[in-house]
Amino acid sequence: MYADNTLTPRETVRLCALGTLAADPLSYDDLVYAVRHFVSRITGPSLELMGESIELLRYEGLVEAEENADEANPTLHITGSGKEILDALLRANIRAGSSDLNELVIALKFRFLHQLPSRDQANQIDLMLEACESELARFEDLRKYHDGDVGHLTGWLDHDISRLESRLEWLTDFKSKLEN
Repeated sequence: MYADNTLTPRETVRLCALGTLAADPLSYDDLVYAVRHFVSRITGPSLELMGESIELLRYEGLVEAEENADEANPTLHITGSGKEILDALLRANIRAGSSDLNELVIALKFRFLHQLPSRDQANQIDLMLEACESELARFEDLRKYHDGDVGHLTGWLDHDISRLESRLEWLTDFKSKLEN
């Protein structure tokens, strides 16, 4: 993890792989496809994010092949150590700002959030709210600074501010549903 307890690209892919296996054992090939499919649909093709080897997860004891598995394409399942790592990855902070990696982290957290206890789910939503509020404040400050400029920047900033306000509202509503 980075010093601010946020996920690196490698750990983000781990979160995807471990979370996917926590739901159901999959063959090696199916897991590779599932991870690649999800990650590339959020971020687009990225060599940086596709470098994580499922084989490395096996080597580290986070996943293992089922007994009597096909050697070429074994069925994998998450181990106890893998579940501990998955839990830690799900609880990681969210980096402020918008990036493809942040969008992927948030999507993965929503995909696997149900695997955390209710209180921890609400804590994760609080982290998302905080990151969104921080980003909104930056965009509003930039919008204010460039008010009256010629060109189209303020129109674009208005669009992004509206998008962030909508996300804040949605996250707040989602958190309320979690707490009830």
